[in-house]
Amino acid sequence: MIDIVEIMELIPHRYPFLLVDRIVEFEPKKRIVGIKNVTINEPFFQGHFPGHPIFPGALLIEAMAQVGCILMFKSFDLSPKEYVVYFMGIDKARFRKPVRPGDTVKFVLEPTVIKSKLSKMKGEAFVGENLVCDAEIMAMIVRK
Repeated sequence: MIDIVEIMELIPHRYPFLLVDRIVEFEPKKRIVGIKNVTINEPFFQGHFPGHPIFPGALLIEAMAQVGCILMFKSFDLSPKEYVVYFMGIDKARFRKPVRPGDTVKFVLEPTVIKSKLSKMKGEAFVGENLVCDAEIMAMIVRK
């Protein structure tokens, strides 16, 4: 539904910190589903951990926040030239299973509060049917 070219038009992140490959579902102000294909070529796998590569949990949360950022931009039809979405907080984060190279992570975010400037979202990350991470995140829209 939203490819990498449009994602790069919406959010400022770039390699190696752009952690969303595509958006496969979007319902304004209600739900978004994003995909991250994890490959061994990711730079952090050299040190996390040699011989036993695991996708860092902090980056799972960051990817979740990036998907939430896209939800806010698209829900409020914001111009990325005028606005930026800041990740403001995280609550109740849990890492349930490791994510490894070759996995496809599906991020599902649903707002519990969504206003023109502030949102709180419930986020879940899945590999296949397995829940690997969940958290509540907060974000704020700010004029540049």
